[in-house]
Amino acid sequence: MTFEANMALDRRCRRAVAVVVVGLGVNVLLVIGKYAAGVLGNSGAMIADATHSLSDLLTDFAVMLGLRYTSKPADEEHAYGHGRVETLAAAFCGLVLLTVGLGVFFDGFGSIFQVVRGEPLPAPGKIALWAALFSIFSKEVLYRYTRAEGQRLNSSSLIANAWHHRSDAFSSLGALLGIGGSVLGGEGWTVLDPVAAVVVSFFILYAAVAIFWNSIREVLDTSLAPSQVELIRATALDFPEICDIHKIRTRRIGFYVALEAHIVLDGGMSLDKAHDIATALEKKLQTPLGSGALITLHTEPAKLSGRL
Repeated sequence: MTFEANMALDRRCRRAVAVVVVGLGVNVLLVIGKYAAGVLGNSGAMIADATHSLSDLLTDFAVMLGLRYTSKPADEEHAYGHGRVETLAAAFCGLVLLTVGLGVFFDGFGSIFQVVRGEPLPAPGKIALWAALFSIFSKEVLYRYTRAEGQRLNSSSLIANAWHHRSDAFSSLGALLGIGGSVLGGEGWTVLDPVAAVVVSFFILYAAVAIFWNSIREVLDTSLAPSQVELIRATALDFPEICDIHKIRTRRIGFYVALEAHIVLDGGMSLDKAHDIATALEKKLQTPLGSGALITLHTEPAKLSGRL
């Protein structure tokens, strides 16, 4: 990467880390508050919700470490940089979400089975209800903020972490419905708590699978979407000197893209002019692909490729 690209990468990582720090601070307050409300309000749902928030802290730390490592420039052992660390951090978020989702599902199913056997569930207090409301509001705001920043910075781990925030909001929504039903309906409605938890677990599991699968696709060097490849082709063919572009290979490495392609030029063109055209195309491709894109272009004479 050029010096300018490394500086842009460093600024991007520092901004992403700042976003994670905001989420980490909110999660610390929520974990303490939810556990206190769960214990004082005799709410198993709120204690489970607090445990879900605790998993957010783990992913916050994982994403922060991944982003700090990603900001390191390319070296002799890592010629393509350290973007895969961010991919691994996103995969870790997916695995944690999957574990939490399964835990919520089996815990809720066990409580439902307990009610079916005729064993009553304890009714929670109103403090747990207020804690759930506050959690839903704060986590939804945190989700929107983190997702917007993740899209702006093109950070897969930030977007994954944003979905973890939203899964916590879903978890709190389930707790709210269950706690609210128990508080308003009395002992006969305490089963609403585990029922809502099971429903919420499916939202968590869906997000977990999506995040983990996208990370696996990136590790397997899956190509960019066809629409993006066509944009690369169209950008190249905007140059009147370029007869064609083929053998396009793309992959994503963390937040940036690696591109290899052959461009077809007039065989009588001087080496200096061919180099200038290739350099100009590289710069133009950095607009749709990002300033940190790793672009390798091979020039090919038109007669050899059969284009003339």
